[in-house]
Amino acid sequence: MNKINIAIFVSGSGTNCENLIKYFSCSARVRSALVVSNKADALALERAKRLGVATAVAPKTQLNNPNFMLPLLKEYKIDFIVLAGFLPLVPTFLIEAFPKKIVNIHPALLPKYGGKGMWGHHVHEAVKAAGETETGMTVHYVTPVCDSGEIIAQYRTPLSPDDTADDIAAKEHELEMKYFPRVVEQVINETFLK
Repeated sequence: MNKINIAIFVSGSGTNCENLIKYFSCSARVRSALVVSNKADALALERAKRLGVATAVAPKTQLNNPNFMLPLLKEYKIDFIVLAGFLPLVPTFLIEAFPKKIVNIHPALLPKYGGKGMWGHHVHEAVKAAGETETGMTVHYVTPVCDSGEIIAQYRTPLSPDDTADDIAAKEHELEMKYFPRVVEQVINETFLK
C-alpha cells in the first residue's frame, strides 16, 4: 500500500512538527514527506532536517503563487497538509487543490479566541485576561476564513485563577503533544480509507 505523504506547514520553533514527524516515523500508512515554512530561520526547519525530512521555504510571495506551491507539493507527492503553528492564511488555490485535506491546530477552544491576531501567546494572554476556568486545543479543517473551518476535535484542560499566561500555554501545549498526532492520524484514516 502506498503511504500517505503529508506536508507540515510551520512558522516557528516546531515542537508540534517534530512531534508529528516522530509519531509517524514508524507508521505503515503515513510519511512526513515535507516541512514548509514561511520563515527561512524557523527552528522547525532545523528539527525537520535533523529527523531526515525534506524542507522548503515559502515566503508570502511564493506561498501565494500557485506556480511555486503546486509543483512543490506535487514533487513530494503530497496528499495531505497539516498546519502546525503556521501563521499566514493559506491561499484559496491550495484549499481548492486539497479539499478537506488541510487541518490546523489552534491553541484555544474555538470559536473563542480565534481569528486575526489570535496566535501563540496572544491567545493565552486573552484567555487569562478573560478569567476563563478552562482552555484547550482545537483541530479544524482549513477554509479561506481564519480559524473558521469545521471543528474536528477539541481537548480541554482546567485552569486555576493563579495560572499565568505561561502556565496556560504549558497546560495547553501538553494537550497538543498528547493529542494532535492522533487526531491527524484519525482524519487521514477516515479520508483515505473510504
